[in-house]
Amino acid sequence: MHPLLERQIHKHLAPDAAEELADFLEAVDRAYHHADDARRRVERSMDLMSKELNARLDEKRSTEAALQQEKGEQTALIKRLEEAHNQLLQSEKMASIGQLAAGVAHEINNPIGYVGSNLGTLRGYVDRLLNVLAAFEAIEHELPEGATRAHLAAVKAEADLAYLKSDIADLLSETGDGITRVRRIVQDLKDFSHADAGEWVLADLHKGLESTLNVVNNEIKYKASVVREYGDLPALRCLPAQLNQVFMNLLVNAAHAIEGQGTITIRTGVRGTEARVEIADTGKGIPAHQLTRIFDPFFTTKPVGVGTGLGLSISYGIIQKHGGRIEVESEPGKGTTFRICLPLLAKPSEPEPNR
Repeated sequence: MHPLLERQIHKHLAPDAAEELADFLEAVDRAYHHADDARRRVERSMDLMSKELNARLDEKRSTEAALQQEKGEQTALIKRLEEAHNQLLQSEKMASIGQLAAGVAHEINNPIGYVGSNLGTLRGYVDRLLNVLAAFEAIEHELPEGATRAHLAAVKAEADLAYLKSDIADLLSETGDGITRVRRIVQDLKDFSHADAGEWVLADLHKGLESTLNVVNNEIKYKASVVREYGDLPALRCLPAQLNQVFMNLLVNAAHAIEGQGTITIRTGVRGTEARVEIADTGKGIPAHQLTRIFDPFFTTKPVGVGTGLGLSISYGIIQKHGGRIEVESEPGKGTTFRICLPLLAKPSEPEPNR
């Protein structure tokens, strides 16, 4: 008999009444058992439905997590593609500017060449004329007193001959120095803008730094004095024009960071298996919360309209391509130091792609 029915009988019916109602109670007992069976079936169904629902929820959560991960990967890939595209555009732009600059430098070389040659010839002519003049002056005292001698003295006084003779030499010397400087600037411009045809060569980083300093001199000379603390650096296998682009970006940024007058210090040397180039400025510095973003494309601390925000990103990619790294230390109000670390070994077998 069902336990629940048995408790009810003992509680409410006398023993003789239970015997009289035996058939009825048996029917009620069967009903209780049928109800229990139905309840258990419902509970099993509910349990199965709950498990199935939980399984579907888990599957849905897994699917959503996979979709989110895929979306994140796609977003990261799109960002990398955008960075690569922007860096490619900037590289193409730099290559075009380099070709244009090289062409201009070549065109300047031609007139500079014949100006220099003519200046040398003129120097010889002037020396010969001065020799003739000296010969006349040597016999001037032999001329008789009179109108001719007085006229020569008046002409010499009017022309201030003594001053002319000394100043002509200074003018020729200064002009020669100017021609030499123009030649050096043109050569530095050609070296700086020379397109790498994808070839890695042994290069002197100090020469690259000096060429770049001459090219960006106009950006720096009104803002800062340049201090060179060069150590011993061996020739490195690299893409020289690309490293010059990195030097240019860092030097121009250093000049822009200086308000008023300041100092840019360039240090070079070797530490362990690395060549190091440091460019430090006494500018306004970079806040700590911005240091992690300075190599992101289009991020810039400069005012709107000044710079594109691609210089450091492209520099980062170039140094990665060389198997090196860029470190930065900055303190607001005191200045910033960028440190380029390059391996002394040969070029990487597989240069890293843009980050």
